[in-house]
Amino acid sequence: MANSYRVVDLRPTAEDAADIVIEGVKSPEAAAKQALGLDLVRSGSRKDLVAQVYWQLTPEAKNMVRLYSRVASTRRR
Repeated sequence: MANSYRVVDLRPTAEDAADIVIEGVKSPEAAAKQALGLDLVRSGSRKDLVAQVYWQLTPEAKNMVRLYSRVASTRRR
């Protein structure tokens, strides 16, 4: 089911926390990718916070997820 997502750009370079509405995608990550052109993930540290994405499935329940920049793994194999 496609929803309407509101992507809030929290990067320091974003002017006044840009607020972009995206429709026709199936996940908050897809909305952020379309709005910001970045591949973001749901876990990370505060310094890597890039965006917050909001959506509503019912009038009573508003959902939000924080998305972080993907950090390259430094783990050796």
